[in-house]
Amino acid sequence: MTKKFLSLIIVLALALSIAAVSTAQKKDSDKVTLTGNIVDKVCATGRMKKDDPQAAIDSHKKSCTLMENCLKSGLGVYADGKFVEFDEKGAAMAKAALEKSAKDNGAKFKVMGKMMDDKLVVSNIEEMK
Repeated sequence: MTKKFLSLIIVLALALSIAAVSTAQKKDSDKVTLTGNIVDKVCATGRMKKDDPQAAIDSHKKSCTLMENCLKSGLGVYADGKFVEFDEKGAAMAKAALEKSAKDNGAKFKVMGKMMDDKLVVSNIEEMK
């Protein structure tokens, strides 16, 4: 009886250890790092239809992105040929990063976070030099 009980405890401990490692690995794999331009959703959508979307995004003025109507559409990052929208906190961080940038257009940012419900939950934004 004691051997069976001890064996059961060992098996349960092993199973819990495997589950904990699996969960930790999944959390790390959920992390996303994108490098691109911070832009509003309305302008990004329109510029992505151009012949050269990246050039159109690069030439987009930060003053436009910071306009009230553009901000209301939502902010995100245009990276790797697609627009990824930010969560509300990330949008506020992006607005602050744009306001801080000395560049009027073409600034590149490294954005880190996790994808959740088709939005990037932003943990950090830094301008690339």
